[in-house]
Amino acid sequence: MPQKTNHTQGDFEHIVHLISDTRNRVLAKVNEELVILYFNVGKIVSEKVNAGVWGQGTVDGLADYIGEKLPGFSGFNRRSLYRMKQFYESWCSDSRCFLLWKNTPPGTPVFQFVSPPATQLQTTEKQHIDFLRSTLAKISWSNHLEIISGTKNDSEKLFYLLKSAEDNWSKLELRRQMQSKVYWRWLNAQVTVPAQNRLLPPDLFRDPYLFEFLDLKGNYSELELEQAILKNLQQFILEIGKAYTYVGNQVRLRAGISDYKSDLLFYHRDLRCLVLFELKTETFQPEMLGKINFYLEALDEQVRRPGENQSMGVLLCNGKDPQVVNYAMARNGTPAFVAEYHTRLPARSGWIAKLKRMLEIEYGITDAS
Repeated sequence: MPQKTNHTQGDFEHIVHLISDTRNRVLAKVNEELVILYFNVGKIVSEKVNAGVWGQGTVDGLADYIGEKLPGFSGFNRRSLYRMKQFYESWCSDSRCFLLWKNTPPGTPVFQFVSPPATQLQTTEKQHIDFLRSTLAKISWSNHLEIISGTKNDSEKLFYLLKSAEDNWSKLELRRQMQSKVYWRWLNAQVTVPAQNRLLPPDLFRDPYLFEFLDLKGNYSELELEQAILKNLQQFILEIGKAYTYVGNQVRLRAGISDYKSDLLFYHRDLRCLVLFELKTETFQPEMLGKINFYLEALDEQVRRPGENQSMGVLLCNGKDPQVVNYAMARNGTPAFVAEYHTRLPARSGWIAKLKRMLEIEYGITDAS
């Protein structure tokens, strides 16, 4: 077999890139067409069944007929046909999910948690097709099945649809995010965010963060926590958000004749600013804010580059009292956030109940089970 030379290495890599890029586009197109097909089949089954034209036996007969006419073409048994029916009805049978999407400004991953006015209930076929092609067809069928079966309300369903498309979640990553209740943690962060920071993108932070992938047990130090995060940096970034780029850890800052070291430093590409994550293994205490404010000021003076925005900070604590946080943040003008983290998935009876209480007060949203 002829040996490749340095001269041909670049050509070889270019061809491999072309093959890989084309394969990915073909797979994406196949997925898009399958989702559109399942939607259209589900639409017909839904309309016929709901009109009383078809009964259960008719759907069974359709499954047998497809199997007879298209032998070896799997995915159209009775169960699958009813899933397609559910898929269509979940999104486009004048559902609130579709109306929420329709009233969301283009490019905005956040939506209002209010029912659209009744005057907007009439939707056109063209709007449904646009929703199908621009949004529904952008994620895999397996992701759709996870969302339909694992969500409790329309806003939650739309949230996972948009985030799956935006962050390109695999089925396993989507399942992890749903099991960790990222939607409810994101909502909780909107309730607890300090008033001075509420003009920031609402999906910027979440509370609490879940770091079960660190595999930390028993008592551990802040250094051990930091080292575990660095060993699992990719999963950590998936948890905090894809817009973050890692800058460094133990970043040296100088004040007077003393040197100080901050914990984990990231750059947020959308906000165009440095974001400092300070790690604490104990419950939040008011004096912790003084330290992170000190670091943020030093970062702005010594590390921030021209054209970048003011640095922000996230204080990650192993627990917090909301009232203590509220008092501590009331007169704090620095763009800093206080959030809990867990290294194991907390008991449902604890944190889910807390989120439900807060969200019922703020949004009137219930059922976080």
